Amino acid sequence: MKPVNLLFLVITVLFFSSCNDDDDRYADYEVATAITMTRAEFRESVDVIPPKPIDESGKIYAYNNLIFVNDKSQGIHVINNANPAAPQKISFLKIPGNVDISIKDDVLYADSVTDLVVFDISNITDIKQTNRLENVFPGQIVWPFSADIVEGYNYGSDEIVIGWDIRTERRLIEEVPTDQFIDVALDNFNAVPESGGTGDGGSLARFKIVGDYLYAVDSHNINVFGIQDLNNPTDLPDVFAGFDIETIFNRGDQLFLGSMRGMYIYDIKDPATPTLISEFQHGTACDPVVVDGDYAFVTLRGGNMCGATESGLFIVDISNIENPVLQKEYRMDEPYGLGIKDEKLFICDGSSGLKVYDKTNVDDLQQLSHFKDINTFDVVPLQNHLLMIGDGVLYQYTYEEAAISLISEFHLN
Repeated sequence: MKPVNLLFLVITVLFFSSCNDDDDRYADYEVATAITMTRAEFRESVDVIPPKPIDESGKIYAYNNLIFVNDKSQGIHVINNANPAAPQKISFLKIPGNVDISIKDDVLYADSVTDLVVFDISNITDIKQTNRLENVFPGQIVWPFSADIVEGYNYGSDEIVIGWDIRTERRLIEEVPTDQFIDVALDNFNAVPESGGTGDGGSLARFKIVGDYLYAVDSHNINVFGIQDLNNPTDLPDVFAGFDIETIFNRGDQLFLGSMRGMYIYDIKDPATPTLISEFQHGTACDPVVVDGDYAFVTLRGGNMCGATESGLFIVDISNIENPVLQKEYRMDEPYGLGIKDEKLFICDGSSGLKVYDKTNVDDLQQLSHFKDINTFDVVPLQNHLLMIGDGVLYQYTYEEAAISLISEFHLN
């Protein structure tokens, strides 16, 4: 091609691109395209591989001297935390569609889209899959709520969506659908403080082990599994729990479910059949919950798919468990996970950092510390120190009388 022609072509492309940029018929949209696998490939792809950089950090889960960090929809980074000042990666547990785990007595349970996968981790350098329950999570929908356009989900019966490729594209406004609906069975779990021979997870959990039962919430149901035989879970009848269920927390013989519409409290005196005790309704917002004493602490995040325009911390009086009432509300910026250790309340306020409060008087929280300039997602308050995950970085803090101080900052990418 002659140089003059090449120059003309470049100018033409730039001209029309500029026209599109200025043309009010066009707009920028977030476009999500489904990433699919055949079901055969999906179920044969679980593997243990050497450590790798993290793509998108999800939940954290602590068990003995180990930390498990979810890489959203890909699997789990296994980390040796015998020395919190210098954690070391051990391996990566590849589990397509995974977002959540829970552990009891060296047996790890993980979601894999519609399936529950069971692993023996008694030898952490030789993790073995021991079981897989197929199609036990049919009610949870993985949907890229932040996207304006969703494509590629009209797949055949032999394929399954394991994630989404999201990008920004400029498109004609009149060609963009104003309403989209998905009719698929997918899975999206996220892990809560455990007890006994179990581990500890964060407030954004969808998995919870209580005694000989594993509870896993999807958008509508409490999925119940008997784990008396740890390597051979029994799939028990699901319990319909409402709509837009997001998280689960346990205290004694009660489950607290966080949803986009409110908080639901369930009785598990009969552990195989949770029964509703009461509910606390709030405006539509993303909603994890933790409980301490007579109060439930609920962070509400507005914006995007969450519905509400404002974000905050709700403190709910649950002294009468059959009639929870709002005690106090505090403004926040974009809160995600939260946790409690004694009288300290930890709130991951998204890009506004980690906030630490003295909650002795719930009507007048006193801020003890504010770690700014970090992106925070979820916390796990352990007995002797605090774990926090955010933007591919694992932070660990030691407790002090009136604050916390940093032990280590471990970059996973």
